[in-house]
Amino acid sequence: MRRNDRRDLGLLLLRLGTGGALAAHGAQKLFGWFGGHGIEGTGQFMESVGYVPGKASATAAGLAETGGGTLLALGLATPAAGAAAAGAMAGAAAVHAPNGFFNQGGGYEYAATLGLTAAGLAITGPGRLSLDHLLGHAVNRGWMIPAAFAVTAAGTAVVVGARARRLRKAKEGEQEALFEEEYME
Repeated sequence: MRRNDRRDLGLLLLRLGTGGALAAHGAQKLFGWFGGHGIEGTGQFMESVGYVPGKASATAAGLAETGGGTLLALGLATPAAGAAAAGAMAGAAAVHAPNGFFNQGGGYEYAATLGLTAAGLAITGPGRLSLDHLLGHAVNRGWMIPAAFAVTAAGTAVVVGARARRLRKAKEGEQEALFEEEYME
């Protein structure tokens, strides 16, 4: 097997694995498939972690994951697909960050891995075993990479920043006890 063939096969496997996982997570949010909670349940969760309005947040995250993941798996519009998926995973990582890095403790490890892999695929390109290649890279031009990441970064910064402000404001209303009370009998 030639070096280029190995590279294309490796990119195909990365695209299928990463895109498939992302699409499945998005389908949980959008349709309630694979044990997910659909728009209603995911919307309630999104509200509980500070992404308001919840249904709109669930829809946006679900579309970015399902659409981005499906397009990555197909190798179609790879810059936009990878950037959208990476943006969705940045939003997920923000929720899990207080729990540390490792997934076993509820950390952001899994979201970061999916997001970085999607971003890497957007930058590297889909390889020859892709719809982008088959279509002459009509939606996979070099200028699309920085454009897709700029738009996604701006949108992600606005959404994650608004969430952080909401969480800070909610926390300001809470007052911690100055002293621990011990009751004696």
